[in-house]
Amino acid sequence: MNSVLLLHSGGMSSRQWRRLTDRLSPRFAVTAWDFLGCGDNPPWPPGVPFSFEQDLDALKMGEPFHLVGHSYGGFIGLLLARARPQDILSISLYDPTSFGVLHDDPEGQGDLARILENPVMFDDAQGGQEPWLQAFVDYWSGPGAWEALPDATRQSFRRVGRKLYYEATTLSREPSPAESYRHITAPSLLMHGEHSPVSVRRVIQRLGQVLPRATVQPIAGAGHMGPITHADVVNELIDGLVSATPGS
Repeated sequence: MNSVLLLHSGGMSSRQWRRLTDRLSPRFAVTAWDFLGCGDNPPWPPGVPFSFEQDLDALKMGEPFHLVGHSYGGFIGLLLARARPQDILSISLYDPTSFGVLHDDPEGQGDLARILENPVMFDDAQGGQEPWLQAFVDYWSGPGAWEALPDATRQSFRRVGRKLYYEATTLSREPSPAESYRHITAPSLLMHGEHSPVSVRRVIQRLGQVLPRATVQPIAGAGHMGPITHADVVNELIDGLVSATPGS
């Protein structure tokens, strides 16, 4: 039975993949990973710095596996696949935040400026607190998205806010260009929401140009949280790739 590794988006937990886990578990050994400070892991300690490399280093997978990632999880998944291309059976990504690929992309960089030029985003005193979370969520899901979230969801974000701030600020400085991923030769499904921010749609398009076995798939009507809001469509596509890949 082959393995599947599921990596969640920033601010969420492995529970975001519950429906996909239920779908794949009868046929695959599924590991729905919780990043440090998230899900069933202890909260990230207050006042302790963090960098995304710590989440990458914590990942332990043995035999070859299928890799699935969303947003921050897609970013970490790409770095893992680049480090261990021989172990990746397939890779399915939705809106990976691998912004280094946009270093020479004016359209993507221009959209990123909408959030990166907001002073609160790199304000260490406010990082992860309410003004920062509002700016972060509204960038990814549209103006007013933070206020529209249910109270329980906003409270969940607050619990991991500081760690989310560290994730976002450290990944924003990761410089890897698209060409650095060219040797990932596994079949690759690159998904983006029709209404996702321009920045991650450009990330997907750039990756689609360099990954040798990539398929780019827009998800109609979806935004950045498509793996949750459009789970049936996204999960069917992922299952289709995983099940069809030789070795499965």
